[in-house]
Amino acid sequence: MYQVHMIDGGAFSVGKIVCLGRNYVEHIRELGNEIPERPVIFTKPATSIIGEGGRIRIPSWSRDCHHEVELAVLIGTGGREISRDRAMDHVAGYGVAIDLTLRDIQSELKAKGLPWDIAKGFDTACPLSAFVPAEQVADPHDLGIRLRVNDDLRQDGHTGQMMRRIPQIIEEISAIFTLEPGDLVLTGTPSGVGPLRSGDRVVAEIDQVGHLEVSVA
Repeated sequence: MYQVHMIDGGAFSVGKIVCLGRNYVEHIRELGNEIPERPVIFTKPATSIIGEGGRIRIPSWSRDCHHEVELAVLIGTGGREISRDRAMDHVAGYGVAIDLTLRDIQSELKAKGLPWDIAKGFDTACPLSAFVPAEQVADPHDLGIRLRVNDDLRQDGHTGQMMRRIPQIIEEISAIFTLEPGDLVLTGTPSGVGPLRSGDRVVAEIDQVGHLEVSVA
């Protein structure tokens, strides 16, 4: 079982990774999608996680793997149907995540009306940093968020651009899935997503939260 580590020395065994799509308006527009009325939710298995210094392995059956930097929320106290006014009490920490997407596979499956789990959940599809305790982040909705590929700045956004904020996200997700300690919530990505190639060096960072560097095999 994969564990995520806190910078203070603690660790959590990861259960499920629940991701929120289409949460930044400019990212929705760059992909030509509609702004959703309801949350767009999908999951990744814990086996998709790699840590600092890990190597992304793009499946041979895809030719268009995209990077998406995201603020990851670590659940410390579980619950079901958590109200948004109590949601932040359930957060143990924050980390930097990269949600890798096989865009060609995703588009092909969506066009056929089929599930696109394989485009999001393949092995190495979730690079993840260590986590900082929640109390060390003054406001998770006031953080710069960036991603560089080979020193080229690709994504440069701000968590204040999220349409749904963390309390609302936790409320909506916990109405569907019981959240347990060690579960992760990925909160969406700003604009600037793009393709990765073999040999690329990828660096993601979020102010007050951390830094994550991985490479593409």
